Amino acid sequence: AVYWEEEVSEVRRCTWFYKGDKDNKYIPYSETFSEELEEAYRIAVTLDEWKKKLESPSREIIILHNPKLMVHYHPVATSDDWGSTPTEQGRPRTVKRGVENIAAEIPNGELVSPRVIELLALQPGGSREPSSCSFPVNDFRNVSLSMLQAHFKKAQEQQQIGRVEFLPVNWHSSLHSTGVDVDLERITLPSINRLRHFINDTILDVFFYNSSTYCQTIVDTVASEMNRLYRLFLQRNPLFKGGVSIAGHSLGSLILFDLLTNQKADPEEEEHSEEVRAVRTTSSSRGIKEVREILKKLELSEYCDVFEKEKMDRQALFLCTEKNLKEMGIPLGPRMKLLHYISSEGEMQQRAEPGSPSQHEPGSAADGRNCQYRDVALGQVSANYPQLDYKPTIFFAFGSPIGMFLTVRGVKRINPNYSLPTCKGFFNIFHPFDPVAYRIEPMIVPDLEFEPMLLPHHKGRKRMHLEALGSPNALAILVRGAKGHPAQSAAASPPHTPLPSLSPIPSCSLPCCAQERALGRGRTEHYTKAEEPPAVVKEEAPLITVGRLNGGNRIDYVLQEKPIESFNEYLFALQGHLCYWESEDTGLLVLKEIYQTQGVTLDQPLPGSQ
Repeated sequence: AVYWEEEVSEVRRCTWFYKGDKDNKYIPYSETFSEELEEAYRIAVTLDEWKKKLESPSREIIILHNPKLMVHYHPVATSDDWGSTPTEQGRPRTVKRGVENIAAEIPNGELVSPRVIELLALQPGGSREPSSCSFPVNDFRNVSLSMLQAHFKKAQEQQQIGRVEFLPVNWHSSLHSTGVDVDLERITLPSINRLRHFINDTILDVFFYNSSTYCQTIVDTVASEMNRLYRLFLQRNPLFKGGVSIAGHSLGSLILFDLLTNQKADPEEEEHSEEVRAVRTTSSSRGIKEVREILKKLELSEYCDVFEKEKMDRQALFLCTEKNLKEMGIPLGPRMKLLHYISSEGEMQQRAEPGSPSQHEPGSAADGRNCQYRDVALGQVSANYPQLDYKPTIFFAFGSPIGMFLTVRGVKRINPNYSLPTCKGFFNIFHPFDPVAYRIEPMIVPDLEFEPMLLPHHKGRKRMHLEALGSPNALAILVRGAKGHPAQSAAASPPHTPLPSLSPIPSCSLPCCAQERALGRGRTEHYTKAEEPPAVVKEEAPLITVGRLNGGNRIDYVLQEKPIESFNEYLFALQGHLCYWESEDTGLLVLKEIYQTQGVTLDQPLPGSQ
């Protein structure tokens, strides 16, 4: 392999094969033994002497009865106590010379055009062997290829698009090559051996990442591997002018999110207009004025120059500790007054009712002590996060615990104005039964309950059980569709109706089609077409916005569970966490969003898509 490490694969070039009764394909003999078979076959044909018997290196017997009948027997058994040795045992296998009539499943390739339009770096949650991380990526590549041929056929024929290259990012082996496995093995209990080794190989990676000792190793490995793949790809594809998107699964998505939150945007992007600079100057002046008013209220006006010299605004003041004030030269008495004021104001803010201006105003104390708008980087393990050599176009998170980790770190809310410094697109995709996945949107809009966007089926329809459960006559539909299987009536309860539409932020550069996204056609439209008037739906589903994290567009996307999965969600929980690599719906969404950045859409819009 070029982009990842894997064991050497054996390639056999021969014309002799064998197949058993239960085998579904022919298996080639080794090249050396094939030469022996070929020589014996040549002699038999030349002299017309058959019934030739050959023994393979593994002590298997091959008999050439005639050109059309050649058989392969199982290994010769060892002699018994009486010295008898059976020579031919078991059902024989068929031996074939030549490749005629052998169905060779050779893939046609991804695209005729060698042009690469996008590079997608995929980071699995973790795997023991370096080569094993390439297997789910191979599955995802195959799924995406089938979706490309089914939904972008017109664009391919017109050569409007090139292929998307999928490359795996391996970080797990570097972590476990530090010798920590030996230390873990020494302290691991001998009972339930397989379960304990599974935990050591997978779940403990979460604790490793939250350890200051190993976090730096992980982020360094991830960033260096992503940069290495990018440079190697450019070296092998010097004409590549496309973008780079990244995707992470499980813990891998959290690592990528932390890495992206610590990227540094270009100065020209941060100060992209005179208006932004003017707004920031005005905000800074207002913040310093607020600090002066606080000091005047506490009868500490003589220290205004000290705080102004340090460019201390209200938000910075509420983040100050006693050590900070002492370093500024503030005496003990005034320090105590300021700390008491900061503490009391923080408690009052926490008791304030949701929706108050102080909680929703970015420049208020909500940015500080009460955690309403704390930085999403709050609580991250202290590490030096490396910089990437490129700016990702879109970040896809599969089965991601990002929301849970942000909450545990103390981030109650994400500022609606926050976006990743170098990545404008963010999609949080999850299976409804995935036990590791958490939502993001409720952290941006906590005062409004709404469901995630339902990913449309890749065939342009909803699954039958979801259609039935969305109808007031669900029971009758289930009974008619069950055809004698009453267990279907015990399927999952009807899903909640999501708020279907959004109000995109015009000033943000959108990675996907804003006009389609603004329509926001989710579960509601399909469920209510036949049962409810459209006007009722519009009245019950007010417009919402979920901030700039995905350019004003929806962030959370939920897959449709299969009918059999709805019978017992606990039984399919683990499968729900591993389903993304083989999910056609996930692959189609990824391709759709990537190609939309190039102005290419689906051949036919899917019903219920947004």
